[in-house]
Amino acid sequence: MSLRSNLQKCIYNFLGMKNPSNVVVRIAPSPTGNLHIGTARTALFNYLFAKQNDGKFILRIEDTDKERSKKEYEENIIEGLHWLGMSWDEIYRQSERSDIYKKYIEKLIHEDKAYISKEEAKEEGQRSEVIRFRNPNKELVFSDAVRGEITFNTTDLGDFVIAKTINEPLYHLAVVVDDHDMGVTHVIRGEDHISNTPRQILIQEAIGAKRPVYAHMALILNKDKSKLSKRDGATSVLDYKEKGYIKDAFVNFLALLGWAPKDEKEIFSMDELIQTFRIEDLQKGGAMFNVEKLNWFNKEWIKKIDDKILIEMISSKVNIDNEILKKAIVEIKERIENINNLESLFIEGGEFEYLISLPEFETSKLNWKENTPDATLKHLHKIMNFIVEINLDDFQTKKIKEIIFPYATEEGKGDVLWPLRYSLSGKDRSIDPFTLSYILGKEEVIKRITNAIQKLS
Repeated sequence: MSLRSNLQKCIYNFLGMKNPSNVVVRIAPSPTGNLHIGTARTALFNYLFAKQNDGKFILRIEDTDKERSKKEYEENIIEGLHWLGMSWDEIYRQSERSDIYKKYIEKLIHEDKAYISKEEAKEEGQRSEVIRFRNPNKELVFSDAVRGEITFNTTDLGDFVIAKTINEPLYHLAVVVDDHDMGVTHVIRGEDHISNTPRQILIQEAIGAKRPVYAHMALILNKDKSKLSKRDGATSVLDYKEKGYIKDAFVNFLALLGWAPKDEKEIFSMDELIQTFRIEDLQKGGAMFNVEKLNWFNKEWIKKIDDKILIEMISSKVNIDNEILKKAIVEIKERIENINNLESLFIEGGEFEYLISLPEFETSKLNWKENTPDATLKHLHKIMNFIVEINLDDFQTKKIKEIIFPYATEEGKGDVLWPLRYSLSGKDRSIDPFTLSYILGKEEVIKRITNAIQKLS
């Protein structure tokens, strides 16, 4: 066992937590909608905690709401978690555990810890019954791994409902029974569940369940600091996949929504997150959902894609010379923000249009600032002579710069290099002229400079 693992055990023993080697956590989504940002982040933090402690990660589908639960939502949740790189040790569906809940409800009623309550009729001539928990009306104190000690007076809760009937448990009863039955040791969830905790602790005590360690993390917020809801862009996680986001980038982005490492590092692989993540580093303040930051992560992770893979992706979408693409791939990677936008980089008006076709441009724009066409022609002819003299085998970025740059320094860098770059690209901004010359190749460079000279003559 590593020194880090031993140190972790000491910390958990000091905090009164279970031995990390026995860690069991769960993610319990309700299939009443697609997997969205908040659930995905909760799943990620539970997954990281389980993996770093050699623990168990459970997926529990809370589908007791028969009217709203749908199989397609469950499938979306499972597919979304798989896309993010998460797998589970066990999977359960609450709809398949009715007999277990019934046993506990009956036991609570038998021990007079719950009772059948006759409720006011909703309609004339009807009576309804529910099962209420007999509240001991006491003060509860529990320790939260993120927020410290929290105190609740449960008297205000009254005798709350735990089931509609013997066969229809409600959320608080089902979640406590499941956590107890599955041996869950740590409940890592959003702070909106803090108010649920007192009811659940009371039920735990009534059925003889051990209290898990709670860690309530900050909610994800919009830019206006309102809670991020499904209506506010927290759409299906798989929608982000369809929009061209890289899995590693999305996981990286999720991890930093409410968690911060000790140093200023921002780029983390899943393995690095498993090594680095700590519950005690979860933040108390709200985590801002920032699409611009997600785009930045996506761009950084695209840079990490293997060149061969990216070349294949571009070649499947764009009709471009393979040799030019191979030589340009490093420059292209620096400018890609989204995989779905690959084609747009090469179409008419795109940033790399000049890599697949002779550029169209205004002749006057070949002149640098106040330069005359005659001065520009002079420089282009001189550059052409330099290019022709370079051996084909030596036609590399470094050699091209060595030959042309002294002349540019003597005559004026802008005066010389601007018409060269513009004749090659037809763009106000492009790859530097030496690298671009190498990418296009000697023959194409001569062709494009000749084209520029003819336009000026």
